Amino acid sequence: QVQLVESGGGLVQPGGSLRLSCVASGSIFNVNYMGWYRQAPGKEREWVATLTHSGSTLYADSVKDRFTISRDNAKNTVYLQMNSLKPADAAVYYCKLVTMTQLLYWGQGTQVTVSS
Repeated sequence: QVQLVESGGGLVQPGGSLRLSCVASGSIFNVNYMGWYRQAPGKEREWVATLTHSGSTLYADSVKDRFTISRDNAKNTVYLQMNSLKPADAAVYYCKLVTMTQLLYWGQGTQVTVSS
């Protein structure tokens, strides 16, 4: 079993920055990729960014050049650095882990509010 715990959300003004963290614990091995998703009220959950086991990164067009996904293997942590935040970025952000055998795990989410 794998547990994912997100943190780092909060209230930020438009144009501001936040760094989200996702700490993985448990049977962490054979990770294929980890990613961040978000879900705003009344909307479906949408993909934000992916970091593969080889270190490749992918971003949704809406966050490209503003968000950066990275990891610290020693801390079993994946980060999402979010800059130039917009009101449209407000959502609950979720961390996802997918193993090589396609097992899938989600965190509980962390709220990001962008408002002046």
